[in-house]
Amino acid sequence: MTRPLRVGNASGFYGDRFSAWQEMLEGGPLDVLTGDYLAELTMLILGRDRLADPSKGYARTFLRQMEQCLGLAAQRGVKIVTNAGGLNPSGLADALRSLAGRLAIDIQVGHVEGDALDLPGTLTANAYLGAFGIAECIRGGADIVVTGRVTDASLVVGPAIAHFGWDRGDLDPLASATVAGHILECGAQATGGNFSFFAELPDGARRPGFPLAEIHADGSSVITKQPGTGGAVTVETVTAQLLYEIGPPAYAGPDVVALFDTISLMSAGADRVQVAGVRGAPPPDTLKVGVNTLGGYRNAMSFILCGLDIEAKAFLVREQLESAIGKDGLTWRLARTDHADAESEESACTLLTVHIHDTDPTRAGRSFSQAAVELALASYPGCTLTTAPGDASPYGVFRSEYLSQESVAHVAVLPSGARVSVAPPTSTQILDDSRAYDTATHPRSARRGKTRLAPLGLVVGARSGDKGGDANLGVWARTDAIYDWLRDMLTVAEVKRLLPECAPLDVDRHDLPNLRALNFVIHGLLGEGVAASTRFDPQAKALGEWLRSRVVDIPEELL
Repeated sequence: MTRPLRVGNASGFYGDRFSAWQEMLEGGPLDVLTGDYLAELTMLILGRDRLADPSKGYARTFLRQMEQCLGLAAQRGVKIVTNAGGLNPSGLADALRSLAGRLAIDIQVGHVEGDALDLPGTLTANAYLGAFGIAECIRGGADIVVTGRVTDASLVVGPAIAHFGWDRGDLDPLASATVAGHILECGAQATGGNFSFFAELPDGARRPGFPLAEIHADGSSVITKQPGTGGAVTVETVTAQLLYEIGPPAYAGPDVVALFDTISLMSAGADRVQVAGVRGAPPPDTLKVGVNTLGGYRNAMSFILCGLDIEAKAFLVREQLESAIGKDGLTWRLARTDHADAESEESACTLLTVHIHDTDPTRAGRSFSQAAVELALASYPGCTLTTAPGDASPYGVFRSEYLSQESVAHVAVLPSGARVSVAPPTSTQILDDSRAYDTATHPRSARRGKTRLAPLGLVVGARSGDKGGDANLGVWARTDAIYDWLRDMLTVAEVKRLLPECAPLDVDRHDLPNLRALNFVIHGLLGEGVAASTRFDPQAKALGEWLRSRVVDIPEELL
């Protein structure tokens, strides 16, 4: 096929806008509509669901959405591809067939399996499969393809493979489609959601629409959205999403390594951005495996400290609680949000939060929370808590492992019931560790002139997120002149100075001059992953905005 493939997105996470599927189907023509439901934390949640009921383990929200939209998708001939199958793609496929029968809708459902691995001592262990199983299901007549853990971009790449007839040797088209998939995978983040300069958008990003990609036979694409929907698609909104949760410019996937330092973005009209020039390289010889284990039990209590002597009050309650239950497993956070001579009680207060992690549910539960409550009349003046005593909850620990591509079964189960084994790539490469991609050398700019102390965010945007225990922080400049200054100024040492929480950690910087951007990977900032993290911002979503708020010397000519 030579006509463009029009692929939309209707979900960026488990819990995204419920009505998005219907909005996208009614908003304009589509060939394929995708939905991404899985994240590292989601796999843990689904794992606990499956422990309670082995027939579950998939995103049940998707089934309710299809109850509203299945007929509309069938009527309009839109294929649906989703990873909502989670830990039980065959179970969700069966549930969809039952739903279609009850609604008297004639659809064909296929699914992809093989990602689930049996590793001793784990709650979940899932390999990140590629896109060729999805393509096999579509070629086999599937109107809906359900997967478990595939890479997020594969939901877009699979339909493109089936539509254009690409094979594993078509590295540049595969890489280009991977980039389009990465842009779409987080839904409204590509159309103005979570955008640093949201106030500049026509509607202030009050209700951004969801994105779609018009993919061409060479893999290039135009990113846009349905007519009349909110938000905006601009070079900057697309850049922001490209920088989300990435590492080195060599973006490794199971089918191809997409070279992000070859991406070219160009405005192609109102709410249209062309993505071209993407080069691909052979995929790695291994597959990433996301592993969740039960790490123990956790709980938290928060004290309100008001007025004078905040540090002394925090010291007192800390000593009292540690004397009652011991220091092991406790993490304290004092968030100084108080103001001197405040005109409201709330603005005179700060929060002291204590987290506990323990293998003993009793110690982490009522023993801990009741000990905190018992201090209410016997501690610092004005002692009060925002939380009631309660039991501990189990928490998970995430880690990544790697297995050879040949050792993982990848199976497409067609609507007919036929099982098609998907062969691994024959041409692969061994990728270096991400630290091998350190700061590129470049001639330093000779910029001179007056500077002024101002927030960095006046001239740059940022997008940040989580990858296991690591965080990524992407920063882009709004003009070429700002980028020339930024790449000299924002060194790893400067990031550590501006963000002191990062100072003791290993930080990598990767340059993306084609996007006027820098990407930093902060190793270990999130500890053992989102589910176990005790940071105020456990997914590092606001890390970029913290950086933008920091004051630096900026040349006046750039302001």
